[in-house]
Amino acid sequence: MRTPFGKTRKVEDPYAIYRHENSDFEWRVLKTYQHPDKEVDNVYARWFVAAKSPYTHGSWEMGDTYTRDILTYGTLQEATYEWKELYTGKP
Repeated sequence: MRTPFGKTRKVEDPYAIYRHENSDFEWRVLKTYQHPDKEVDNVYARWFVAAKSPYTHGSWEMGDTYTRDILTYGTLQEATYEWKELYTGKP
């Protein structure tokens, strides 16, 4: 299956926004490379994100990040309907 999130979005219109609970880290998911069903078995699954932290001095840094890192350390704040449906099982 192809990923439904394979088209790169702008920082202002991400598929999902995750934030770290105890810090000012934020990840905005702009693109995925695999279908969520395949990511579960791939420890190297990655997302293209825009990330902001105290170390970026208010600007966004873009690049690939391991999916497991965001899902482990981040909490979903906002997402598209499709993202919620596939990643949380709830619309």
